[in-house]
Amino acid sequence: MSITPARLARSAGLAAVAAGLLFIGVQISHPPLDAEFATTTEYTVRQSLKVLMSGLSLVGITGMYLRQVKQAGVLGLIGYLVFGAGYLLMMSVEVIGAVVFPTLARMAPGYVNDVFAVVTGGHASGDIGLMQLLNLASAATFLGGGLLFGIGLFRANILARWATVLLAAGSVATLAIPLLPQVNERLFAIPTGVAMIGLGYSLWHGLRAPAARRLNGTVSSPLHQAGAK
Repeated sequence: MSITPARLARSAGLAAVAAGLLFIGVQISHPPLDAEFATTTEYTVRQSLKVLMSGLSLVGITGMYLRQVKQAGVLGLIGYLVFGAGYLLMMSVEVIGAVVFPTLARMAPGYVNDVFAVVTGGHASGDIGLMQLLNLASAATFLGGGLLFGIGLFRANILARWATVLLAAGSVATLAIPLLPQVNERLFAIPTGVAMIGLGYSLWHGLRAPAARRLNGTVSSPLHQAGAK
């Protein structure tokens, strides 16, 4: 199998679909984040899936941007860079959560609970150091990047437009979480997850169809030539 830009782009589409499914899946029946939960096997599994989701998402949005790099323009580039930074920072937070927090939860449960409080949109009762800045940077780049990237994809008008609107709208809607304390904040991951699935499928299907047409044309050409003789 030869490696071509089209094959890489289609693979990126599948990565985005998988990332969207994981983003929704890890939210299902998610226990409250606290130091006690951080010592369980379920926590480690969920964190590992979140790390995988972040990596697949980064691959997916890279394929989306490269598919329409000319049409996306400057706004698309800025949106991609900011959104990509958001996923990189998210991956960093999730890796720390998976590798460091299970042990730290036994030694300093108060600190872990404070970090989890900030991650879920609350406030820490103590000093959590640079984790405060890392979480803020992760949230700002992920939400801002999702909005800008969604607008850039919408203007490029190559991938499914409903999914680009959902990506942008889902990013903005997340800002309402602090104003809706009675609403499960994990529900706000669903629009972004669905948007990634839609965009990934659109990227995969949009490149698969032309490839199939080219293949059919290549196969039928000798037959036509033989008939002409």
